[in-house]
Amino acid sequence: MAKTIFPQESIYNYLPDSKKPKNTPKFRPVVTLKDKPLKNAMKTMGPAKVEAPSPERYLKKHSKVPETKERFHRMCTAKKPAVPLRSEHPPEGLCTKRNIIKPTTTRQQVVSVDTNRGHKALLEHSGLVPKYTKKKGYGQVPQYLRHRSEEAQRAVDDYKFVEEERSALRQLSDEERQANLESLKSILAKLNDKYQHLPVVVDTTMRKTRKGQLEAEMKQLESDVVLFEKFKTIYIAD
Repeated sequence: MAKTIFPQESIYNYLPDSKKPKNTPKFRPVVTLKDKPLKNAMKTMGPAKVEAPSPERYLKKHSKVPETKERFHRMCTAKKPAVPLRSEHPPEGLCTKRNIIKPTTTRQQVVSVDTNRGHKALLEHSGLVPKYTKKKGYGQVPQYLRHRSEEAQRAVDDYKFVEEERSALRQLSDEERQANLESLKSILAKLNDKYQHLPVVVDTTMRKTRKGQLEAEMKQLESDVVLFEKFKTIYIAD
């Protein structure tokens, strides 16, 4: 069933013809009459009335004839094989002598010309091409890789040594650390008492030596006391 095509909806369709807007140009009929004969004459790619050829103007000898190319239609006489069916399978076990992997083109040899007469010599055997297989260090591990492996092995050995030392050490408990701290403080107090009983005038060699020994021992004990007070975890070797 054909569909009915309705015109586009417009408010002017509901107005009478007398009230519809008229935008027709004033000189339109004049322009139409001027253009109509020219347009009708050019509808056939040129003037409609052309002079008919005269029978006396036939093609004469040695006259220019427009070149025409003959068209050859190639007709296929032999039929091509039919398309294989879905049920058919390709033949198996076919062998060929053709080597698909091996390239068919040969590599062109590079030569060098060293004379004006065109004397050629193979560039490969001329000494101008580097031979890496004949290098002095060919096939050997580079020096920087050897240094890097030695550094890595040294780091592993140092880590094992530290782990062994740490396993040989023993951690002090809080009671032992506090007892050692008290003993160090008592020894430091005794040495300080001896240092205070030294004579005011230290003029002999024996007195100077005694004073130096007491000062060195007191300094060492003070550093030990600070160490025990600062660190709560202390390891000692048995």
